[in-house]
Amino acid sequence: MRKVSCFAAVVLSLVGVRQPLAQSLPTSQPKYVQVIIEDVKVGHDDDHSKSEAGWGVAFEKAKYPYFNLGMVALTGSPQAWFMVPFESNQAYGESMKRSAEDPVLAAELSRLSRADSAHINSARTLLLAARKDLSHGAFPDLGKQRFYQVTLFRVRPGHESQFEAAAKAYGAAADRAAPDSAYRIYEVEEGMPGPVYMIMTSVAAFGDFDKRSSEGEQIMKSANKEEMDTLQKFSSEALINAEQHRFRIDPNMCYVPKEVRDQDPAFWNPKKPAVKATTPQQPQRESSRQR
Repeated sequence: MRKVSCFAAVVLSLVGVRQPLAQSLPTSQPKYVQVIIEDVKVGHDDDHSKSEAGWGVAFEKAKYPYFNLGMVALTGSPQAWFMVPFESNQAYGESMKRSAEDPVLAAELSRLSRADSAHINSARTLLLAARKDLSHGAFPDLGKQRFYQVTLFRVRPGHESQFEAAAKAYGAAADRAAPDSAYRIYEVEEGMPGPVYMIMTSVAAFGDFDKRSSEGEQIMKSANKEEMDTLQKFSSEALINAEQHRFRIDPNMCYVPKEVRDQDPAFWNPKKPAVKATTPQQPQRESSRQR
């Protein structure tokens, strides 16, 4: 579930004044988002979801203050994505320190990681940095979002300014044609070759993607010549490729505060079947995500 990653690639200083603990899901675009991507074994989707339910139980028992959302891929290969928001590297470091210094929680997370390895082929952790200057529209109520669309733009090194120019041109057209449209842009800071940017949108119902598609068409139609030239220049000169996927939120994989669960208990509190601890016959390396 919410894997507060051990993110070995990031070495964080834990000295200084402690960051206030997170109290709920963010209400504005967080400065950083840790994303843990698990490649799920074919045919193991349901078993993986059941196994992941144990993470939320462990975090709740420990009164762990760092919440996260888990979602499963509806397109592409079987994957589970876990998103953990942070407002600073300090807060990120505190999350790791807290889980490591709680012996009961640390032992349970270690057990859950071993059980999880029976259902996944691999895992990787990314750190995304918010590009609030390029994002558009109001930040959604995360507790009500049920589906996500994520677009990855892989950009040629040295052409980051062209992506920024294209994003600003698109945003200017959106201001005119679809001022209520909303998306968040992030830059991948750690965990994969770059430069890579992610654009995230989310909806409360799958049918709402029809509105998002219509907004996108209207935005492109409203772009003036200068904006279209900027977008085309980026596409022909700077873009390596773009990849788009849709996901659904899996409540078994989420760790959210009680006030969020109380908004829609039928969704957030599904009956969680008992999870039997299993030891894979061929143990894999322990997952790097603590959530």
